[in-house]
Amino acid sequence: FLLPETFMEVGSDQQFEFLRDWQRQVYEAGYLGMAWPSEYGGGGKPQVFQDIATQEMAKARVPFMTNTIGLNWAGPLILKMGRDADKQRYIKNILSAEDIWCQGFSEPEAGSDLGNTQCRAVRDGDDYVINGSKIWTSLGSYAKYMILLARTSTEGASKYAGLSYFLAPMDATGIDPRPIKKLTGEYGFCQTYFDDARIPADCLMGKEGEGWNIAMITLTFERGATGGQAGGIASMELNVDDVVELSRRAKRNGKPAIEDPAIRRQLVDVIMESRSNQLMAARAKIPALASDWPSAIAMSGKLRGSELKRRLCRLAVTLQGTNATRFVSDEALDGGRWQRSYFNAFSGTIGGGTSQIQKNIIGERVLGLPKD
Repeated sequence: FLLPETFMEVGSDQQFEFLRDWQRQVYEAGYLGMAWPSEYGGGGKPQVFQDIATQEMAKARVPFMTNTIGLNWAGPLILKMGRDADKQRYIKNILSAEDIWCQGFSEPEAGSDLGNTQCRAVRDGDDYVINGSKIWTSLGSYAKYMILLARTSTEGASKYAGLSYFLAPMDATGIDPRPIKKLTGEYGFCQTYFDDARIPADCLMGKEGEGWNIAMITLTFERGATGGQAGGIASMELNVDDVVELSRRAKRNGKPAIEDPAIRRQLVDVIMESRSNQLMAARAKIPALASDWPSAIAMSGKLRGSELKRRLCRLAVTLQGTNATRFVSDEALDGGRWQRSYFNAFSGTIGGGTSQIQKNIIGERVLGLPKD
């Protein structure tokens, strides 16, 4: 198998098609959607079956599933809140990667403050007409559908009241996703423009004005995917093991870096943090231990998992010393894996709510602390 770090971002059509075909094969083999209802294309088994399969695939370092938004965001939301027709229409193609999904939440002037969403959706007969733009649209140039948060009204008691949620087709006239080149040289996401784009009225999820609540449910799925799902935990374990192995190869004053007490302390810190995250993820699966505030565990897992990844990648780059500057050359250690991972790790502390926002929410809404 090809190592997952080889495919950390979709950077070319060839790479994308490889990953799409890989996901299709995993689904057809019965190892994807194992806990989703069988009547919609899933396996109909308990969640533990999918957790074990995901962990084992991560340990085998197989390529990742490219339809991330569909599998972790849109699919669970549709299963939870969608009409039966929506489930029949979307779920199987999410699993097979036939239909790629993207997310349309953040805007140039509304990132962490989603309540400030300005993208407009105006009802016109049997359609909604969309105008505005979304940014950081991962896989936007490949996606067939978008989970879209848009403003249908400027009236109401709060800025959240006028928001609505759509399952929008990306092939509608007037939708233009434009790829954005990242610092790493990859084109992993887009800015998506809507210019009088018409989408059918039945793309509305729930009712008008319910978009904020639905978006919060979506973010719970997202934060859980970022911080606590089986594959992410298993991958983090492997990354920790790899950094320990790197510390044995890297040199400090002519000796293996792992013999440096300062390096050993940092290794112990990330090992313990990784183990703590494992236990938190296990706790989240026990209803009796997660019932008081279920979203709090997802938020905490997202916060801790994303920050741990950034710290871990920074440690890996630090271990390389001046060799870390060679990450774009043929002499790059481990093919420049850790440098790319370090740059990309910052996105995990921003997407789905910045680390600072997560801390504020946990402190104020979960722990009952006063606002700062």
